[in-house]
Amino acid sequence: MAFAWRAANLSYLQYSQICAKAVRNALKTEQRIVAQKREEQGLKFAKWANGKQGELKSVATEPTAV
Repeated sequence: MAFAWRAANLSYLQYSQICAKAVRNALKTEQRIVAQKREEQGLKFAKWANGKQGELKSVATEPTAV
């Protein structure tokens, strides 16, 4: 028996992203705002030298588009 997401030619990751977006869109306004903030991702970078961490710099400052 094939899974529905596999029959639709989707990977499990694509399927789970679609499901998560549907759940977030179904939430009431207050909970949706909190969920969207949780969705934002950032990337920080620090150069290490002689076993010590250098200054932490933000690489991606813009949140992901919804």
